[in-house]
Amino acid sequence: MEERDTREIVEVYRQPEPREVVEVYSRPLPGIESPGPEPSAKRKSRKGLWIFLACLAVIVLLAVAGRFLVDRFAPPAQNYFEWDPGEKWETEPAGDITIPTVPAGQGGQLRLTRDHGTVLTAQQVYQQVNPSVVTVMANLGESMSVGTGVIFSEDGYIVTNYHVLEGGSECYISLDTGGMFEARYVGGDAANDLAVLKIDGMDLPTAEFGDSDLLTVGDKVYAIGNPLGVELRGTLTDGIVSAINRDVWVDNRTMTLIQTNAALNSGNSGGPLINEYGQVVGINVIKMTSRYSNVEGLGFAIPTASMQRIVNDLLAYGEIQPEPLLGVTVMSLAEEAAEGVRGLRVDSVTPGGAGDLAGIRKGDFLLTADGDTLTTSQDLLRVRRRFYVGDSLGMTLWRDGQVLEVTLDLKDAVEEEPETAPWYAE
Repeated sequence: MEERDTREIVEVYRQPEPREVVEVYSRPLPGIESPGPEPSAKRKSRKGLWIFLACLAVIVLLAVAGRFLVDRFAPPAQNYFEWDPGEKWETEPAGDITIPTVPAGQGGQLRLTRDHGTVLTAQQVYQQVNPSVVTVMANLGESMSVGTGVIFSEDGYIVTNYHVLEGGSECYISLDTGGMFEARYVGGDAANDLAVLKIDGMDLPTAEFGDSDLLTVGDKVYAIGNPLGVELRGTLTDGIVSAINRDVWVDNRTMTLIQTNAALNSGNSGGPLINEYGQVVGINVIKMTSRYSNVEGLGFAIPTASMQRIVNDLLAYGEIQPEPLLGVTVMSLAEEAAEGVRGLRVDSVTPGGAGDLAGIRKGDFLLTADGDTLTTSQDLLRVRRRFYVGDSLGMTLWRDGQVLEVTLDLKDAVEEEPETAPWYAE
């Protein structure tokens, strides 16, 4: 399926020019009457006009002075928002990862659970997830990079952010119990900011990973990590899901992330974002900051629904494998094709693509893919992530009162388009 470019344009915020307006309120003291005769209405009106003009002159002068100070001393207005990606005590740009490696294809798999139990308290969430949260320390030579990671297999596979390890030559993992391990590097992907590590251990505590596609705005979430380094490791914060599928421009690439107001700080990178059932639904990656004012409650996490394939590709192949091209575009939500029949209406079909060769036409309604009912375009994307180039994908569709079955031969790969910066308002 070809996706339309629906990335949200993120407009930056420029702080208004400083304009201080001080209003003064006065009233007569209790029990004291103003001496003298009552002034006429005409004198009152004239006096009020002069007061108004004087206040207006003060406001104009303050505005002119404020504009002068901004133009004279403010830094150039280019990037109004900055991204805090993690705790890294270094001044030189990070280089390649030279941490000793372990071959891919040795096992391990990241699984997502769509079912869940009862809602947990904050204490229960912490007790359940914190044992699987680790401190990641990468040796950068003369400095150290400190972040967070999550154990997802009992034999010691750990997911974290790529930028936490970038430039590292050695890596060490500290468990919440204080146990220390030397970690080896399985693989990573800078564009998606994910990496996988391996430590030698058995029966290690693991986190349960849930499906981020089940999140809705307003859901309760928690974060566990090591803000500002090892001294505050294992810190729990809470908040809500502020937005889902938020496209943000970070380091010359667009990332589609979960937005949350749970407090994230340097060192939280690579740590879990957790739903109210104690399931990891995201890997915390960045927070938004501003050089002009304080910015609070703007944290972002990589959703598990998109990272599952990436992590499993790194485990199996050591690098990301391209997703297959379906050759169709669909509407975002299911529509009623007939009474009791709903599906995703096909908006266009790529000539010569997998969908075209399978017989899919514009105006058809896709009902299922690989046995899964399709209610949103995200359902179709979730199915596509399970397949690779060379696989065959079965679908059912509705056309002119008939249910048809088709098979797509997935021969083409989705091509990565070069990123272009979004428009910024100045």
